[in-house]
Amino acid sequence: VITARLTGGIARIKAEWGRPMTVIGTGGVASLFEGATQSIDRFDPDLTIRGLLEIWRRNAHLTD
Repeated sequence: VITARLTGGIARIKAEWGRPMTVIGTGGVASLFEGATQSIDRFDPDLTIRGLLEIWRRNAHLTD
């Protein structure tokens, strides 16, 4: 049921966007869906945390 909702949500977003897109599953829960749906093109469980770290690195000098 959850996988069907996820797949449906991705399909609606893709239809609304109207252009090709790559769907990346990220975060700890994303691994539960790996292999369960064809809607997610890539899985990267650490993408969000790496992005937040990069933002911090780029702005750390502003707090000195």
